[in-house]
Formats: sequence, C-alpha cells, structure tokens
Amino acid sequence: MPSLPPNRRLPLIFAIILVDVIVGAAIGPVLPEFVRGLPQAQLWLSVGTGIFLGVQLFSAPLLGRLSDGYGRRPIFILSAVGTLLANALLLPVRAGLYFTNRVSDGLTNGMYATARSAITDVSAPEQLFRNQGIEGAIISLGFVLGPMAAGLLLTVLQVPPALQATYVVRLAVGLAALNVVLSLLLPETHLQRNGVRGAELRAELARSINPLTLWARLRAKDAANPGIRRIVLTQVALTLSTGYYFYFVPFMSLGPLHLDAQGISYMFMFFGALSVGLNYGFFTFFADRLNQRRAVMWLAALGVPVLVGYGLVGTSKVAFYVFVFLDCCTLSLIQGLLEGRLARRTTEADRGEIFGLNQAFQSLASVATTLVFGGLSVLDLRLPWGWFALCLAAVAVLAAQRQPRRKELKESTAA
Repeated sequence: MPSLPPNRRLPLIFAIILVDVIVGAAIGPVLPEFVRGLPQAQLWLSVGTGIFLGVQLFSAPLLGRLSDGYGRRPIFILSAVGTLLANALLLPVRAGLYFTNRVSDGLTNGMYATARSAITDVSAPEQLFRNQGIEGAIISLGFVLGPMAAGLLLTVLQVPPALQATYVVRLAVGLAALNVVLSLLLPETHLQRNGVRGAELRAELARSINPLTLWARLRAKDAANPGIRRIVLTQVALTLSTGYYFYFVPFMSLGPLHLDAQGISYMFMFFGALSVGLNYGFFTFFADRLNQRRAVMWLAALGVPVLVGYGLVGTSKVAFYVFVFLDCCTLSLIQGLLEGRLARRTTEADRGEIFGLNQAFQSLASVATTLVFGGLSVLDLRLPWGWFALCLAAVAVLAAQRQPRRKELKESTAA
C-alpha cells in the first residue's frame, strides 16, 4: 500500500480513536443492567472495571513492543478485531458475559499506547502538543457521540427498558465492525521495524506482569532521558484520581441522583461536548505558550475541590452539572499536557515501548484505584470522592517539583 502523507494519515488515526471511544462510551450507560441483580451491584461494576484495566497491565507493554517491531498498523487491526469480538460477547445481557467481555476487551485495549506512538510518528515537533491535544478533544467527542447515539437509539425507537441494553450492544457491535474496516485502510506510520522474536515476546510478557521489572525498565529509560520517570509517576497519580470516570456510572445510577440510562447519556453528552471545545481551544492556542509543568500543578490544585464537590451534591442535578463544568475547565486538561511532555522525550526507536510502559503503569494504578473506590463505595457512595481528590492533590505536588538540570544530573551521577 503506498504511503500517505502525514496530513492524510493523521485524520484516519483520529477516526479510529474516535470510533473506539464511541463504542466504549455507548455501552457505558447500560453496563449497570448486567449486574443489577447481583448483591452490592456497585462493587461488581468496580470488579469488572478492575479486570478490564488490570489485563492492560501486561497487554499494553506487549502491544507497544510489538508495534515497535512490526509496525503500528497490525496492532490497530488486532485491537479493532478484539473490540468487535468483546462487544459481541455482551449478547445476551448476562453478568457472566459482562466479566468475559472485560477480560477480552482489556487484552486488546492497549491500542492507545500504539495510537499515541502513531500520532507522534507523523507529527512535526512543533505540532506535537497540538496533535496530542486534538487526540484529547477527539476522545472527549467520543464520550459525547457514544451516549448521544445510544440515547437517540433508545428514544427514537422507544425501546422498552428491558431491551435497552441489547439494542445498545448491537449498536456497539456495528460500530466496532466499522473500526475494523478503518484499521485495514490505515497505512503504516512506523518505518524502522526490525521484528520481534518469540523469545523476546516471552521475555516481554514476563517483564510486563512484574511491577518491579516494569519499574527497573522505567528507571533505565529515565537514566537515558531524564524526566521520563517523573512524568510517568505524575500520570500514575492522575490515573488514581481519574478513576472517577469509571465511578461515574455506578454513582449516578445507584447513588442519590438515581439517573437512568438516558439521564446518564445526557450527562456524558454535556461532559464530552464541553471537553471537546475546551481541549481543542486550549491545546491549539495556549498549551505551547505555557509552562506545562506549572499548568499541570495549578490545574490539579484547582481540581481538588471539584472532586470533593461531586461527593456533596446529594440529589441536586444542577449542582452536579456545575461541578462537571468546573471539571472540564481544570483537571480534564491535564492528561493532554502530560502526554505531550512524554511524547517529546521519546525517540523513533523506543516510542511504542515507552508509551506501553506508561500505559502499563496507568493500568496498575487503575486497578488499585478501582479496588479502593469499590471498597469505599460499599461503606458510603460519597467516600470515593475523597480518595480521588487526595490523588489529584498528589499530582499537584509532583508537578510542583522541578526536574534537576543537566549539570546537576551529571554531578549527581559522578558522585
């Protein structure tokens, strides 16, 4: 297949990301239906989320390494097919199939490390922050279009509550099939490929499931390119905080707000639409002109009371929407800044590996925060918000610490 210029490959990468997010966001509002008959339903939702994210602990570095060795395109295709099969497993609506889906979808959801590598492959240095920011805006747009599509489907067809989950899953399967086609159309973006032997894959898998080995590999990358470890640790703290994205659905459906599938869809539409505009404007016009480290620090500090506020809204939908607005203006902008800073520290040779390591640590943090907020939610549905706020405060503290200068690093190494 002839190589397309970067300005034509980038929209196709963005389209694949958009459809993938739409698929996941569309089924989000109906996931409570899979566990509604189980005792402590919010806990089982959290367990499913933990399984989905935990599997990525080893799948993300493995897929990242494969993308360095064989190219980005095969990983996109593999992930798209995996998402299609995983969503097909949700038919019929059964709790057992829900947990099977979480395992299957988690195995191939390491695509995002590959996607960020592909975006970096085709981005000029001066456009890197802008393109990473656009990726964030596209993800937010997916969170709009997914619930919007589900809400429109249920409203236009007047689907009875008992069949809503089935209809939405069918929609997700159709969109996942579309993403298989888009992935097949994507040309390769990574030209320096050297393959990966079976022994290397087995070694990669063994390293990926061992957090101590992951940490040693991160330290090695940081020794070669100082600053990587601090950014990854900051993203770990942010991931511990943004576990509330997964807690939104059980909190809104099972908590004092008692929102149904349509109400949850409308909330995600508002959240996503606002995030699209703010992310696009921020990363297009402001991100490159700011001190990104300080921006992360201040956005995190301002976001702490927002997370506390979520837990205090009670039954007030107006108050909840006010905090969603403040959320979009503060902590929702942090992820793109950190990804842009990390991308600038990668090279063509190890880009997929570094993004894979980063996603593995984020997966580990996601599992940990899921276990914490799942346990806290059993005691009181408001308690997890205190945990999320505490983790976001850690992001502000980590971002406040300056990286040592090159001269200081050399003196420290010599000593």
